[in-house]
Amino acid sequence: MRRLILVLLAPLILAACAGESIWAPEEEVQRAIYRHDAPPSISVITVVSNRNGKGGHSALLINGSQRLVFDPAGTWQHPHIPERNDVHYGMEPRAVEFYNAYHARVTWHVVTQEIPVSAEVAERALALVQGYGAVPKAYCTRANTDILQQLPGFEGVPSTFYPVQLMNYLDANFPNLKRSIYRDDSPANNDYITAPGLR
Repeated sequence: MRRLILVLLAPLILAACAGESIWAPEEEVQRAIYRHDAPPSISVITVVSNRNGKGGHSALLINGSQRLVFDPAGTWQHPHIPERNDVHYGMEPRAVEFYNAYHARVTWHVVTQEIPVSAEVAERALALVQGYGAVPKAYCTRANTDILQQLPGFEGVPSTFYPVQLMNYLDANFPNLKRSIYRDDSPANNDYITAPGLR
């Protein structure tokens, strides 16, 4: 009887572990695709508390044949940025600015660690995130480490649920990364305002 109950409950348990599936139409995705002219790179974006230094979220900004952001279990969205299962297409500079502004506020800042990669590694990363699927809540960094571990040069990345642990590992092991910090200490930024002018 116990086994029968477990079998009957399994679909509900699995559904609870899955992320919310969002699938933008193909024409919207194709229309949004943005090709950035900078060299191929993978950037790990980490949202860090100004109060205690702990991480609140992490994402991957990938620049290859197109630039997109893998925002696993994230809440960011924009009406002009189509999403497919945590992958947001069309990450032109203004879109990246809005992504950072959404997360930065009095209590949080955003750290970006840009790591140069070959075109082949960037394309592999693009394929992996587009095939990963929707990510459940609290699994953002775990999903990002799953992706990174499958890329040449990133095999030593530890599996972790903690954004700052991943950030610190990259700082210690990738001397060629470019680190930048985005802050917005204005109280007005505590509420995100959608900018209809994007694209």
